[in-house]
Amino acid sequence: MDAGGLAKTGALGGHRVVIVGGGFAGLYAARGLKGAGVDLTLLDKRNFHLFPPLLYQVATGALSPGEIAQPLRAILRKDPDATVLLAEAVGIDVTRRRVLLADGGPIEYDTLVVATGAQHAYFGHDEWAKLAPGLKTMEDALEMRRRILIAFEAAEREADPVRRSEWMTFVVVGGGPTGVELAGALGEIAHDTLKRDFRSINPGDAHIVLIEGMERVLPTYPASLSRKAARQLEQLGVQVRTGSFVTDVDENAVTIKVGDRSERIPTRTVLWAAGVEASSLGKALAVATGVAADKAGRLPVTPELTLAGHPEIFVAGDLALVPWRDKQPVPGVAPAAIQQGQYVARAIRRRLSGQRSEPFHYHDKGSLATIGRSRAVADLGRFRRFSGFPAWFLWLTIHIVYLMGLQNRLIVLVRWTWSFLTHGRGTRLITGGPLLPPISEPEPPA
Repeated sequence: MDAGGLAKTGALGGHRVVIVGGGFAGLYAARGLKGAGVDLTLLDKRNFHLFPPLLYQVATGALSPGEIAQPLRAILRKDPDATVLLAEAVGIDVTRRRVLLADGGPIEYDTLVVATGAQHAYFGHDEWAKLAPGLKTMEDALEMRRRILIAFEAAEREADPVRRSEWMTFVVVGGGPTGVELAGALGEIAHDTLKRDFRSINPGDAHIVLIEGMERVLPTYPASLSRKAARQLEQLGVQVRTGSFVTDVDENAVTIKVGDRSERIPTRTVLWAAGVEASSLGKALAVATGVAADKAGRLPVTPELTLAGHPEIFVAGDLALVPWRDKQPVPGVAPAAIQQGQYVARAIRRRLSGQRSEPFHYHDKGSLATIGRSRAVADLGRFRRFSGFPAWFLWLTIHIVYLMGLQNRLIVLVRWTWSFLTHGRGTRLITGGPLLPPISEPEPPA
């Protein structure tokens, strides 16, 4: 038996590879194993692969859900050795090499790939989740869209000026790429998209506040780009509050701490983009293998992306704590997850052929963050840092390329072109519930 324990085979004679998670890491690992002669099973509790970098566009009405997602079965249907199962993994039996499912039906493996991603983190205040939705799933995006649109509808009908002001105030918590993109999109909605849609209110009067605990937004970017991003946000009417920490969230306000003083911001709409933690399966895997997770629940892996003492278990994507440079881990971004998934597939292939794998090396292709129409920042290396329209166009191009499915690429390209020409957002639909906002003093129609 080699280091990966590859002597075992499945009932049909093929090496059994089970991948848990159909995100970037899991899906690219599955695609990389096509033709490898393994019995491949991909598990996910949703039947589609989601493109998370564009979730905020669903949340702000620029795209529809189906345009940033693709059914997993459709993606892998040309691989006769791949089986896709709609199931939720809840535990790992490392002794018997089985994945435990919520419905009780275990699946045996010879090699396991765990790529279940991350979920929201509220820094010990999970009770804030109902009041401040995050943006990790399609359901999150639709709920966020509902709350944003409901807020404008409520302000249109609310006669009480105090309540109307609360509805017209939007607080985005977290100044990383997701928070910056959300805040910028809200600024465009208020000052451009909706400016002629209402009669009793002026959407441009909306107060959009971006809260970041560090001293600048986009803290992982060069300081020069952070300053440019802040200026572009301010041009869209966003108030950037750095060095501020959220201490409380209730139905009518957000309380922040700035230095030694506290400040209460009245609002009915809080959007969370501040922190993430590893999935619950990651916690179960840590217990099963005796691996100590970090504060965010990520599992430290070997240079080959396996767990110490368990070379048959690969961990990839946001769940993996992979050392990188300057004592910092590989960032939890889509390009990193894609590279890890591709590496895992190559490593399994090499093992099956009796070869040893080279350590994983992350190739940093740079960072991009869009702020709004023709507004973005790009960090592609020390001598390739720029902003404005060139960065925005590059952001559009790269996201079109990485979007799964030719049909989705074409549809998104057409939508973005139309939105650019018309300044519109075509999917401003209020779905889910409640559909109607609570109004204290309904104002008669204008």
